[in-house]
Amino acid sequence: MAERPVSTSPAGGGPLREGEWVRLSDSKGRKHNIQLVAGLEFSTKKGQLRHDDIIGRPEGVVLESSMGGQYQVFRPLLSEYVVSMPRGAAIIYPKDAAHIVTMADIFPGARVVEAGAGSGSLTVYLLRAVGTEGHLGSYEMREEFAEIARRNVEQIVGPGHPAWTLTVGDVREVVTETEIDRLVLDMVDPWTCVPLAVERLVPGGIVCAYVATTTQLSLFVETLRADGGFTEPVAWETLQREWHLEGLAVRPDHRMIGHTAFIAMARRMAPGERSLEKTRRPAPGAYGPDYAGPRPPGLDAGGPETS
Repeated sequence: MAERPVSTSPAGGGPLREGEWVRLSDSKGRKHNIQLVAGLEFSTKKGQLRHDDIIGRPEGVVLESSMGGQYQVFRPLLSEYVVSMPRGAAIIYPKDAAHIVTMADIFPGARVVEAGAGSGSLTVYLLRAVGTEGHLGSYEMREEFAEIARRNVEQIVGPGHPAWTLTVGDVREVVTETEIDRLVLDMVDPWTCVPLAVERLVPGGIVCAYVATTTQLSLFVETLRADGGFTEPVAWETLQREWHLEGLAVRPDHRMIGHTAFIAMARRMAPGERSLEKTRRPAPGAYGPDYAGPRPPGLDAGGPETS
């Protein structure tokens, strides 16, 4: 049997096949992701749906359960699949993955290193972006997390993706890539990877960190500033709110996906070049005696710049 072509989307096209995931939704908007297995049934509040009635059908059909409940059937979009995939570590939500891919300018053919594969959600987005001509090296310290990430990624792209390697180990100790276009850090202490970024990022390359707390964000940004070999870091968070749409009742939804993490990034200067120093004075007390972290060049504890 010919191997299935490498795909980076759950939406593979054609009739629904055994082993694939499908997304069921009812008239009230309730959604369920199930993996198709011949002979099995899926139980709902309105009776059973036979997997055999789904396998071989096209996407977009409406099926009726044993008690008359109706369900639309589609392959899940990647953004729908990753939020329900099996997890070891927490996932990177689609809203954040979109910003990382876009703002870090992950392009076809890019050489990317991902430190912290987690459950594999960002990995798939990165593989989509680099394509088969690029390379993504994912590093995960915990073997059990790496195995979950491998299974999740292969569920979407299939085994043996030509652009992907997954390594169990500390990226700071076992990284093999030498010229990196993008370094994406999803780890507790990304500031400890700044020396790696200095050594391996090509001039103009981007280091991007995904962190949950303001303390982590500050340490990462100030470590980049103290090094001097990176452009002025930028940081942001994204908030996602859907809208209620019904005739004239168009308003923001009451629920939203609020803070998940901060994203921070900077670009690598050419060897021997230092980033231009900021001409704007720091805010009063920003680097005062209570601040114990790294300091930008020219700022000393208790000096006149911090008063």
